[in-house]
Amino acid sequence: MELQVPEIERQIGIETYSTKTPGIGGTIKRAIEDFIVQEMLVDGSTASVEMVKEKPPLGATATKQQFLICELVKRNWDTFIAIKNLAEALGVDQTRIQFAGIKDAKALTAQYITIEGVSAEDVSNVRVKDEKLRPIGYFHSPMSPFYLLGNDFKINIKNVTYPKETVQEQISETIAELAQTGGIPNFYGHQRFGTTRPITHLVGKALVQGKLEEAAMIFLANPSPNEHPDSTRARTKLQSTQNFQSALRDFPPQLRFERLMIRHLAENAGDFKGAFRRLPLKLQLLFVQGYQSYLFNRFLSQRIMRGLPLNKAEAGDFVVSVERSGLPMIHTGRLVDEGKLSDINSSIEAGKMRVALPIVGFRQRFSQSEAGELQHRILEDEGVTLQDFRASALPEVSARGELRAAGSPVNNFSLARTFANETKSEKQSIELEFALFKSSYATVLLREVMKPIDLIASGF
Repeated sequence: MELQVPEIERQIGIETYSTKTPGIGGTIKRAIEDFIVQEMLVDGSTASVEMVKEKPPLGATATKQQFLICELVKRNWDTFIAIKNLAEALGVDQTRIQFAGIKDAKALTAQYITIEGVSAEDVSNVRVKDEKLRPIGYFHSPMSPFYLLGNDFKINIKNVTYPKETVQEQISETIAELAQTGGIPNFYGHQRFGTTRPITHLVGKALVQGKLEEAAMIFLANPSPNEHPDSTRARTKLQSTQNFQSALRDFPPQLRFERLMIRHLAENAGDFKGAFRRLPLKLQLLFVQGYQSYLFNRFLSQRIMRGLPLNKAEAGDFVVSVERSGLPMIHTGRLVDEGKLSDINSSIEAGKMRVALPIVGFRQRFSQSEAGELQHRILEDEGVTLQDFRASALPEVSARGELRAAGSPVNNFSLARTFANETKSEKQSIELEFALFKSSYATVLLREVMKPIDLIASGF
């Protein structure tokens, strides 16, 4: 019997599971400490939620330079809002604060950031709610994804109803099956789109099609029953009235980015381009990246459903080389021809290459053969073209496209412990530890382990 994927996942392009094992069920993120994320850099440095003395990352020194490296520990904060709060507390423009990767919002996370033009003394007394900032040293350049290796995760799955032995057996079988097929399918996870209101990709699609008003109204006024009632009411009212002056009074303070756009539209009627430009550029880019991610998820779903392997190339597939660290080198992509197929697959088996799929953009070609036909069909179904990603209506969010590995290995996986829930001893809690390379999502592994029926109730 085929496992059913929740409807919310289908909305973000995830249409299938990679494994056929039954899930253990349960819930995640019942408490902030149930989901701990610690960033790993390419030099082996790992940010810690606890105060741990270690060598400075990336060879940072005590000698004052332009960029101060800090550990940022945050609880239950969106990365962009956490950075904005920090910038306000320091009295600096938020563009002077740079980071390597976006971390989960509903989680306890530790990551490295750089702050331009400040000293360790400047930040030592900064206090921001549910954020800790630890100055470490100085560096010659800003933090960026270039330095990011991946993330280390410690996850507590609660309310598992199966006996301990069954849970251990099912998890072991799932991890073994993933290992045989090349790791987790490298889907973009739920937080890329918003689980309670998965609209990021819909905004992005409207932007690349040049429909700025439609894009703005999806972002501002597309309500979800899974949001806070105050937010739902405000969005519903704006949807029916399109009265931005009234919306400025109605929208709750926590919807900070929405309020930035609404204030602009209240003062500049019809200037939807200007409204989007009130948002941080990284957030603007996330909309189009969200749509690219949705398309990639559909490409990958169809590949799995058609029985095409993730850890073995077919003629017409893209492949990318792999660094010694294990990171795929996305700019080394090439198409596989029949004559090189055997050698390529030997390299994939040795861990030196991986199968890759296109992230759609105006410079990125499709795969060829069966995989390419699937990709062409999906884009035709969407009613968009590669050239739409030039985004002429908002050029700064144009997307060239690139490649992304189809599968991603799970590193250092362990079932750390199994213990009874505090309140209901007949239910189990499961503590998992593992590491993933950058751009791979813990929730994609967890969905294979848990096979959730109700994604929202399960904490995703």
